[in-house]
Amino acid sequence: MKILFAAAEVAPFSKAGGLADVVGSLPKYLEKDAEIAIFTPLHGLIDLNKYGIKELENSEMWLTFDRMGHKFRLFMCKLPGTNINVFFIHNDWYFSCFKEVYPKWLDPKYEHERYIAFSLATLEYAKLLNFKADIIHANDWHTAMIPVYIHSNYRYDDFWKNTKCVFEIHNLAYQGVWFEDVLDFANMRKDIVYNEWGVEHYGKVNWMKGAINYSDKVVAVSPSYAKEILTGEYGEGMDYTLRMNQHKLTGILNGIDYDVFDPKTDKSIIKRYDVKSLKYKEDNKKKVCEEFGLKYNPERPMYAMISRLVGQKGIDLIRQSENELKSLDADFVFLGSGEKDYENLLIWLSNNSLNIRAYIGYRGDLANQIYAGSDFYLMPSKFEPCGLSQLIAMKYGSLPVVRATGGLEDTVVGYPLNDSTGFKFWGYSGWDMMQAVYCSLGVYQDKYTFNAMRKSAMESDFSWGRSSQAYLNMYKEILK
Repeated sequence: MKILFAAAEVAPFSKAGGLADVVGSLPKYLEKDAEIAIFTPLHGLIDLNKYGIKELENSEMWLTFDRMGHKFRLFMCKLPGTNINVFFIHNDWYFSCFKEVYPKWLDPKYEHERYIAFSLATLEYAKLLNFKADIIHANDWHTAMIPVYIHSNYRYDDFWKNTKCVFEIHNLAYQGVWFEDVLDFANMRKDIVYNEWGVEHYGKVNWMKGAINYSDKVVAVSPSYAKEILTGEYGEGMDYTLRMNQHKLTGILNGIDYDVFDPKTDKSIIKRYDVKSLKYKEDNKKKVCEEFGLKYNPERPMYAMISRLVGQKGIDLIRQSENELKSLDADFVFLGSGEKDYENLLIWLSNNSLNIRAYIGYRGDLANQIYAGSDFYLMPSKFEPCGLSQLIAMKYGSLPVVRATGGLEDTVVGYPLNDSTGFKFWGYSGWDMMQAVYCSLGVYQDKYTFNAMRKSAMESDFSWGRSSQAYLNMYKEILK
């Protein structure tokens, strides 16, 4: 079986969110059962020397978009720790000129052009390499054009005629919507794809809708999210299309790579530990306090939040509860970047409170240090397709305080159930969130219960082993 993965970001080369972790981890666990190739853009932030990324000989290729020729080149290396080829598509006009995966303030039409060009180049380079995939696994709207291309431009192409498509929804909120003239840029025939059972959605092109309609299987990244997106509340205007394609839809809970996220082996934390040596977690807490200018107190809990600062992540609830948070006998540490409004909120709280600190930006080493040093991990998400942060936090013994939605509902066992691994609340309000925080504060004072919960959290198994088998079974079902 040959599987081609296409994604806008792939860890460890480029990362802006959980998508990168999934595409950088899942193939490792499928390697023994399938021949895999991963295609991703060569973003300007990718360190060629660090990963030994080399240009392939005679890889230059020209594609025409909107009557203008664009030059592409192909680079390659192995996915670390595997024999899997990762192919990087280079283009000066669209990708290598940026030091970010998703640059801010781009013209939306240009953003569409970037990923149309990447998607078509992926299909053409796969042909050039003679990688005739049995399955193409496309991820989110950035590669949603691929199933549409397979259905339209390549429908009579012998190379792709037997290829099946899987489309994975990591976040339904971002669908790739633009005016119909973008189809002219993509060299697609409107009479084939621009209709309600294709890419047309309320008078515009919607790439995600096209991928849902034309793929053989649609995957949501958790079972609860797969159910939620069929409803008007969580469906983002796509619920009708998803209900029409419900026979294709499945939810598979994503995992994390414990080779990467494990406090027993993590070189970026100040003191390594495991479930039998939790006392060393306090050394990491001291380090975080030192890093953020907080006074260390072993009897005072630390709450952490590492997140993109966008509406989805529940930052509004932090704003609603800021006075209560400032008055608690606890410390709060935030790490992330995103919308200016939310960044400014955290900067203001950091400058005007004794117990709240924020780092605006992202540092992988600091993120892991915070996981290792914190006692509790806040995830008050408005919606959460899967969420990987709570899984990482549990592995590091930081108990999640989450809103029970999507993957958070599937992965966190709420107190006071047996083998509890965290705390849940259901209503989307600051008041509801604070009830869960107060509950966690009470448990923190009961060291027996607190340590038992940390042990349960750290011993929870969210590795890719189980999830990868579900993906493999799905691939085999499609190919029957």
